[in-house]
Amino acid sequence: MSETRNILLLVSSMTGGGAERVAALLANHWVAVGNQVTLLATYGEPVESAYVLDERITVRQLDQTAAINRARANVRMLTQFQRLRSLRRIIKELQPDNVVSFLTNVNVAAILAGWGTGVATIVSERIHPAQFPISYGLATLRKLTYPHATRVVVQTAVTQRWFSAHVASANVDVIPNPVAWPLAATEPIVLPESLLADDDKLLLAVGRLDVQKGFADLIAAFASLSPQLDDWKLVILGEGGLRTDIETLIESLGLADSVLLPGWAGNVADWYARAQMFVLSSHIEGFPNALLEAMSHGVACVSYDCATGPAEIIRDGIDGRLVPLAAGADGLAAAINELGENEETRTQFAIRAKQVRQRFAPEKIMLEWDRLLEATAQQLS
Repeated sequence: MSETRNILLLVSSMTGGGAERVAALLANHWVAVGNQVTLLATYGEPVESAYVLDERITVRQLDQTAAINRARANVRMLTQFQRLRSLRRIIKELQPDNVVSFLTNVNVAAILAGWGTGVATIVSERIHPAQFPISYGLATLRKLTYPHATRVVVQTAVTQRWFSAHVASANVDVIPNPVAWPLAATEPIVLPESLLADDDKLLLAVGRLDVQKGFADLIAAFASLSPQLDDWKLVILGEGGLRTDIETLIESLGLADSVLLPGWAGNVADWYARAQMFVLSSHIEGFPNALLEAMSHGVACVSYDCATGPAEIIRDGIDGRLVPLAAGADGLAAAINELGENEETRTQFAIRAKQVRQRFAPEKIMLEWDRLLEATAQQLS
């Protein structure tokens, strides 16, 4: 950037997730090139960041005194008003050149809290709205407030077209996620060799244990693999509310010895390095970081071709395999069998997959963000 800036970066928390990872990358980049950066977590209790942050970044938590018994409906509106007032007070205190916000609820709060302050506000959607329903009230607020953001950042052209149709007066830019490579290791450390034998082949998946990630499809697909692939193990790294349901499914299919759920692993790079194949079974994605990471580590990948994300990353038949979402678990199984039985194809996909390091290089994506910050300065001048 041509001049240093004072940047306030807003996220709901830093406990983990794709938006939080990108926020950490941006914060580290901006402070490294001489900017003043404050990272403000707007929800939850103060916790240690799941991602490595430069010590020059100021990390703050939104005043939690506003969070008074959210379960009581009669105080919920008062709570939200107090939170907005706290956020507005911080914006006025810091007087940033830019507020950069992630995720819809935080984005709406950023726009409302910064109203009339003259601060350039950039809000970022991290998932395709058509595939991720939100409450009527929040959807209405998004439609009313987003035209007042200086810029709206989305990750794909498909999502940009959605905003053109539904929030036509918003100023929308497309900036994909950068690939995080190499990945730093954080706690907890779970070593692959603690769960896998040397001769086990690893089919890896990474993500929250929730409906969106489609792990029931993946487990069903794994259950129907050909007998030639009986030396493969499926490992799903992640945690979430569906753990009990997924464990029950694994038991019911007799897969307790071959489908493993170690929970979160801060050393996921070790798992990518160990994997022979990676599968993304999500029904909904924005721009999947785990898929980018797996490919950057040279892993052959199979992915559902959900509405946005995978088709912008995988070049079908060149560096991975896209499966139509309508094909379901049978389609996943067919693609996994194809690559599992054909080591030559798997190896070629893995070699070409590494090209995401150049296609989505952090320096390339960070330059797009830098240009956007400069454009907002000119827009408000």
